[in-house]
Amino acid sequence: MRLKDLREDSDISQIQMAEFLHVKQNTYSQYENGKRQIPIEMLVKIAIFYNVSVDYILGLTDVKTPYPRSNF
Repeated sequence: MRLKDLREDSDISQIQMAEFLHVKQNTYSQYENGKRQIPIEMLVKIAIFYNVSVDYILGLTDVKTPYPRSNF
């Protein structure tokens, strides 16, 4: 996953991201290092925050541009 790269490129600390997601810092750290699976709802929230696609975060594409949002 690209969570750490996105966070560092945005000059955001793990503590700040953890607060944004309403989790503890060590929980967020485990998301970054792959020791804990990130819930889908949080993954979507992070993608919206960084304005990238979930596929980009997961390393399935190198294209950062998010898909158009649906209205459902």
